[in-house]
Amino acid sequence: MKSRDAYIAKMKLQLDELNITIKELELKAKLASLETREKYDVEIVKMRQQYQVALDKLTELKLSSEDAWKTMVAETEKVRDALVKSYHYFKSQL
Repeated sequence: MKSRDAYIAKMKLQLDELNITIKELELKAKLASLETREKYDVEIVKMRQQYQVALDKLTELKLSSEDAWKTMVAETEKVRDALVKSYHYFKSQL
């Protein structure tokens, strides 16, 4: 159970760090021109939605049974990886 708790804490930390970086990107996007800002806002909304999905998956992971644990870990990592990929794509556009 200890490794499960450690994994959940690590995933929560990663999501918290991503949330902070998304906020930083939001600030940078606000400095862009109006046309560019509108484009960035669309991407930020997508990242925020992905972030919420990742948080929801983390909650499901916390509540999952031992039998469902491995499946939930894979699903949670998949959602987190999609969020990271979106973040890196967006950051490359700034």
